[in-house]
Amino acid sequence: MSSELLREYLPILLFIGIATFVALASVGISFVLAKQKPDSAKVSAYECGFEAFGDARARFDVRFYLVAILFIIFDLEVAFLFPWAMALGDIGAAGYWSMVLFLGVLGVGFVYEWKKGALEWE
Repeated sequence: MSSELLREYLPILLFIGIATFVALASVGISFVLAKQKPDSAKVSAYECGFEAFGDARARFDVRFYLVAILFIIFDLEVAFLFPWAMALGDIGAAGYWSMVLFLGVLGVGFVYEWKKGALEWE
């Protein structure tokens, strides 16, 4: 029984072994064949086409994080709307009203953020 079970996992183990070999071989070959002569331009810090400025550990304004969180929230809203719209005929009135409640809670959160001025940028 256990040998049959191990035999079923053999293709997976072979795949992992081959993948590991190919990955290590490609890294090893590139290390051997590539020219290893870095110059000052290649090893310098690169920041969006500009020379690096300031400290990387500088504090960010909290509004950047707030905008990112708002984007994630409304992106997830859209992600939930697609499957709901596809299954709307099958889920009936209960599914419809649960999504209306979900969108209502999301709308209340959006209005709250708007009234607090979180969407205003100076």
